[in-house]
Amino acid sequence: MAERVHPINVDAPPPPPPLSTAKNSGDALQPPITYKMGTKKVSQRLICSVATESLAKQVDEPKMDTPKEIFLKDYKQPDYFFDTVDLKFSLGEEKTIVCSEIAVYPRVEDCSAPLVLDGVDLKLISIKINVKELEEEDFSSDSRHLIVHSPPSGKFTLQIVTEIYPQKNTSLEGLYKTSGNLCTQCEAEGFRKITFYQDRPDVMAKYTSRIEADKSLYPVLLSNGNLIEQGDLEGGKHYTLWEDPFKKPCYLFALVAGQLESRDDTFITRSGRKVSLRIWTPAQDLPKTDHAMYSLKAAMKWDEDVFGLQYDLDLYNIASVPDFNLGAMENKSLNIFNSKLVLASPETATDADYAAILGVIGHEYFHNWTGNRVTCRDWFQLSLKEGLTVFRDQEFSSDMGSRTVKRIADVSKLRTYQFPQDAGPMAHPVRPYSYIKGAEVVRMYKTLLGSEGFRKGMDLYFERHDGQAVTCEDFFAAMRDANGANFSNFLLWYSQAGTPRLKVASSYNAEARTYSLKFSQEVPATPGQPVKEPMFIPVAVGLLDSSGKDLPLSSVYHDGNLESVTCNGHPVHTTVLRVTKKEEEFVFNDVPERPVPSILRGYSAPVRLESDLTEADLFVLLANDSDEFNRWESGQVLARKLMLSLVSDFQQNKPLVLNPQFVHGLKTILSDPSLDKEFIAKSLTLPGEGEIMDMMEVADPDAVHAVRTFIRKQLAFELKQEFLETVKKNRSSEQYEFNHPNLARRSLKNVALAYLGSLEDAEITELALHEYRTAKNLTEQFAALVALDQNPGKTRDDVLADFYSKWQHDFLVVNKWFALQAMSDVPRNVEHVRKLLNHPAFDMRNPNNVYSLIGGFCGSLVNFHAKDGSGYKFLGEMVVQLDKLNPQEASRRVSAFSRWKRFDETRQNLAKAQLEMILSANGLSENVYEIASKSLAA
Repeated sequence: MAERVHPINVDAPPPPPPLSTAKNSGDALQPPITYKMGTKKVSQRLICSVATESLAKQVDEPKMDTPKEIFLKDYKQPDYFFDTVDLKFSLGEEKTIVCSEIAVYPRVEDCSAPLVLDGVDLKLISIKINVKELEEEDFSSDSRHLIVHSPPSGKFTLQIVTEIYPQKNTSLEGLYKTSGNLCTQCEAEGFRKITFYQDRPDVMAKYTSRIEADKSLYPVLLSNGNLIEQGDLEGGKHYTLWEDPFKKPCYLFALVAGQLESRDDTFITRSGRKVSLRIWTPAQDLPKTDHAMYSLKAAMKWDEDVFGLQYDLDLYNIASVPDFNLGAMENKSLNIFNSKLVLASPETATDADYAAILGVIGHEYFHNWTGNRVTCRDWFQLSLKEGLTVFRDQEFSSDMGSRTVKRIADVSKLRTYQFPQDAGPMAHPVRPYSYIKGAEVVRMYKTLLGSEGFRKGMDLYFERHDGQAVTCEDFFAAMRDANGANFSNFLLWYSQAGTPRLKVASSYNAEARTYSLKFSQEVPATPGQPVKEPMFIPVAVGLLDSSGKDLPLSSVYHDGNLESVTCNGHPVHTTVLRVTKKEEEFVFNDVPERPVPSILRGYSAPVRLESDLTEADLFVLLANDSDEFNRWESGQVLARKLMLSLVSDFQQNKPLVLNPQFVHGLKTILSDPSLDKEFIAKSLTLPGEGEIMDMMEVADPDAVHAVRTFIRKQLAFELKQEFLETVKKNRSSEQYEFNHPNLARRSLKNVALAYLGSLEDAEITELALHEYRTAKNLTEQFAALVALDQNPGKTRDDVLADFYSKWQHDFLVVNKWFALQAMSDVPRNVEHVRKLLNHPAFDMRNPNNVYSLIGGFCGSLVNFHAKDGSGYKFLGEMVVQLDKLNPQEASRRVSAFSRWKRFDETRQNLAKAQLEMILSANGLSENVYEIASKSLAA
């Protein structure tokens, strides 16, 4: 994750239950779920890919043809399960030999089905059943499968030897070589690039892994589980033997081999188990792993304290690699991390990097229970393991820092990435792979049930399903049954695509002292789902009086009933309304005056809210709301309205004038000593250009960019003294510490400096240069560089050159340097970015380089959507080049074209031409073809 994106089994389980659509006690009958996944792979995780082609083999007896479109309703259990898997790796420089011995048993007696194994880019050396070599007529193979036509009845042993070539594997899936080391990435379909296997998550087995290699080249040999044996072999080789006592799907298999050293520590679990903790990196990077180790231990303790979950093995390894498609991977007991999410020092990492490491280390650790011990039955359920674990890492980060600021960041990410996708050709339900929205669904369970009820549901979930591969319905049932709750149509969150639009109209009856909120909801049509049912939307509400104080709430009249909303007999200031119908009304009693409603407190549901709040109401909320999220949100609503109004003025060639009340509101927040400084920084940050364009009928990148630039400069001009004072007051000569007070101080100072940097002012340039030269950590030095980067010229060029000269030997810092230049809004910046492609520090095979430079360029919307099509042409060329090297990374980049129809006709034609060019490329990968073709056909 480059900084801009901020944004990762005891015994054989019983056969997985079929997907149920039957009515459960107290719940309405759910409609049959028939949504589908394409046959192509789509990379959707922050840092996690989901592959869908393997599901084709779960439907009917496979045929040797092109994969077909797959529907969740067609899910079938595998005909065969695996009990144990013994792997032997002989690692070599030219090739690697993989021997697998699998204990196979049929799902039902008298099974006559063929055994179908997945395999890609494998050379089959031999195949045996019960030690007997198979004849040629006993099996068949193609580029995707190995099929044993008539396996023995009952249990049998399958032995397969394959030859693979990690040194030539640029896809970074399966086993590949990176910076002299070997490592694996198996989620979602990487294991089939290692050996022939039933590569699907509901096939779970116990693994042992023996790894042998040249000791001088690969002194460290790691895999899942506990190390039970190691030793030297003839010819300068050595071996290790690993045993994982818990059943797992193959996507959690891991292997790392190379010249690494470890930072070692220990953790004592609540029950007294001593766990050895090791973080493996190249020797020169070891000093930068201190924060990662702190984060791991903090996550282990938090999971014990909050969920009662303890680590279950004697060893926990983390390996850091520089070439990795994802942020990290939760392989059981051997997490593999992108280096940028492990390595940190005050000189080479920003506060955002430190926070990302904390969150992602926690995320992958929390997967030990929500993803590993309890895994997903099929890739349609990916949102369960990912959404639940994202929710857990969000709660962890909230408890370690500012809960309000973390919530603001998470909602901003949802609106920036998920909502536009929900409105485009790649719209899909939360299931299968919407991990961001999946976390919001999990949060709604907690909102409805409270912390205690949610914990009860989690406890029941683990009690029922430990060691199993499960579905979203299983999690729903645990939450419902543990609390005796009636969730009616809640499951629609998993099956209906699109973002619900929730409208609310209010009215006050002074005579009756009642206040009414009338809700209406609509879920827009999306591809494949033209008609939608009303959703279950929890709406947290509070009411403010004319002085801005919370009014006590005791009862609400709804659906013919007077419902108490007290807590232990006492009035509350926030209550959760359950909106479940297309239209319904809630009436509050004993309301002494017309209140200002604070609606959707804490962002209690992932919806687009439209209310009848006036500007005066919004300013009251901005100044007074006790719910800090809604206080921030009120400012954002005002800013969005202001920006859209000014965009209209710009398009009509009217002069741009900034509302003085808006300036005053931000000035009030900036000068409020009672507010958290990081919250102030967030409140001063304007909505992004993409968010505003998403609200327009026809997106106009030039107008939106001009307006946002105008507002920033005008705010900087009118609040110049306040910003200067903010920079001065928040300087510090103390040693860097990553804690909330220091992070908040730096955050506010850097936002003020960024505003000042928008002014073409020699005094400000000198100030920024002073901050750059005297900074004692990268957070503040890079913030000064950002401020200077806004104004093209010699000073900017000199400082960029100086920064590179200082940090050219640290590849993670150089990536920030690439990203800063790539996302610059300097006109025709695409020409500079093209030159950077030939920079000696740039390597198209490295995903972090690609993300920083090519992904960073797409982040400058005014340049990517340039009217002459130069941005589109650049990205089209890059996608085709990338696809030959790394289809996963190429598929991420091509998604920038997915909403091309939101723009004017000229831009549409230019973007369409690039999509057509991409689709005409020879040998296009499935990953890119899926997104490009769906985008073009939308």
